[in-house]
Order: sequence, then C-alpha cells, then structure tokens
Amino acid sequence: MDQAKLAALRARYLDATGGDIDDPDFAKAAAQQFSESDRRKWPFADPATFLDLPFRPEVATLPDFGGLDVALIGVPMDLGVTNRAGARHGPRAVRAVERIGPYEHVLRITPAAELKAADIGDVPFRSRFSLESCHEDIEAFFATVVKAGVVPLAVGGDHSISRATLRAVGAAHPVGMIHIDAHCDTGGVYEGSKFHHGGPFRQAVLDGVLDPARTIQIGIRGGAEYLWEFSYVSGMTVIHAEEVPRLGLPAVIARAREVVGDGPTYLSFDVDSLDPGFAPGTGTPEMGGLTPREVLELLRGLAGVNIVGGDVVEVAPQYDPTSNTAQCAAQVLFELLCLVAAGRR
Repeated sequence: MDQAKLAALRARYLDATGGDIDDPDFAKAAAQQFSESDRRKWPFADPATFLDLPFRPEVATLPDFGGLDVALIGVPMDLGVTNRAGARHGPRAVRAVERIGPYEHVLRITPAAELKAADIGDVPFRSRFSLESCHEDIEAFFATVVKAGVVPLAVGGDHSISRATLRAVGAAHPVGMIHIDAHCDTGGVYEGSKFHHGGPFRQAVLDGVLDPARTIQIGIRGGAEYLWEFSYVSGMTVIHAEEVPRLGLPAVIARAREVVGDGPTYLSFDVDSLDPGFAPGTGTPEMGGLTPREVLELLRGLAGVNIVGGDVVEVAPQYDPTSNTAQCAAQVLFELLCLVAAGRR
C-alpha cells in the first residue's frame, strides 16, 4: 500500500466524524442528516411524513403557502376504483416508508436542500361517501396550491384523482403529461359515472386541461386495451410494456422528451405500471410490467423536463405484506421531487 496515501487518509479521516464530508454534493446531503457533526437522524423516530420532509399543514391557510416551492399532499380516496379497493390507505403507507433519500446519486441532487418542500397533510374532504364531491374538494385544494405558485405532488388514492389535480394544474393553460401505468385510463362513462379511475385522462382532455398531442403513456398492457380508443384517436403516444425492452430505455426516454418538449408537464405514476412480482399492493395488477430499475432509469432520464405537478397513485398496502409496493411508490415520489429540483437548476 502507498504509505504516503495512507498517511494522508489518516490525517483527513482518522478523527473525522460521519458528517465531516468535503464533496459539495455529498455535503448537502450530510447537512440534512447530521447535527453537531456526528449525530445522524434516526429514520425510525419522529412522526412519519412524506420523504421525511417537514410537516406543515398550517401553510394551507397562508396566501403564499409559506413560500414553499413544492407541496406534497395526501389524497386518501378510492371511491373511483373498479376492482380491488384499498388505495385510500396509500398515503399513510407511503409516509411510513423509511430511508428514502436524502441524496439522488445519479442526478447528484439533494432535493430537500435545493427546494423548500413540505408534507402539508391530506386534502380535507367533506364526505367519504361521494365521489363527485371528493373530486370537487381535490380540485379546490390543489387550485389554491397552484395559485400560490407551488408545485403540487399528490399521493393517492386511486387514479381518478388525476382528473381533479389536472383541472387545477392545467386551468390556465393545458399541460402535457408523462403517464406511467399499466392502463391508459382514457375510458368513457359507465354505470352513470365519469369519475372512475379508468377514465381521468379522457375527461382531462375534454375539460381542456390536458393536451393529448403532448401526452405519452408508457407501460400499457392487459386485457382492457379495447377501452383505450380515445388515447389513439386524440393523438396520445402509447408505448406498451412489451415495447420497452425492444425499443430500449434510452429510446423511450428520448421519445418522452420529444413528446412533451419544454412546455409545462404533469407526471402521473400508477404503481400498477410495475410488474406485480415487484409491487403486488395495488387494486388492478397486470402481469408483464416494468421493473423498478426500468422505472428509475426512465424517471432519471427526464431530468430537465418542466414538471409543474405530479402524482403517485393506486398503492393498496393491504395486498402486500412485504411493504415493497409502498417502498417503490415512495422512491418514485422522491424521484419526482428530484425532477422538480433538476428543472430549476
């Protein structure tokens, strides 16, 4: 061993503590975790919040939302499901996940150090029984967030919530969308309801808040393909799950970036886009899905896209005793926060 190098390492690190870090990117992350150089935060202590961010529900009463850049919001509602219920428990399960972040090693980002972000609690619903009134409540709450100039990131809840969040985010100007899912969710009205989780993006286009020409849907598969005619007729780009390995992720990423361009973009992630072997805790599982590694590479490849809002939905934790589904969802939420930070660099 090089004795001079060993002497230099000893001089620098022999008496150093865990928080004594020189690399500027690493130091940002360490500053979020260490106090007094050697005391590191305990991931299993203190009340659980999204990504261990500050819990600040009081900012919803302030006109500027306390100067936040990003608000993480729970939407514990699953009245729109057409198969297995339980996504109302998703926000609590995602909050309970420990040890996500603080550092994104591929993008070299510590989002909590670069953004003023907080968990601001859950949407205040008037009724747990009325799907339509729940959608009104979601839209109204998110509209106040958007009006304050804050980027909203929602954790559902079933995918029907996206229609309401898009109505808030796209109210001033229709947005593009990167949609990662097993299902296109562009089905029509049935059984008297247009609010179900199989049709939010048809309704968002018809509402004039989502631009189909700037929308790409990735990971699509399964026996409900016949319901997604609207995606093709409206001009959305659809990439099926089986196409992803054939095309390769770099090509999929390039196509997504081409479709949305540099305009305002919403990112919607349904956990059932993942193969149920990785994420069984969801209401409408479909075999043959994406892997967590593919999803992470895809998301990281979107750095620089103008993300103005997003959601992570359909976590139904009671179907997954391992908690892996919630773990995947929390990691995706973290990557979403990193994309917002990357877009502001």
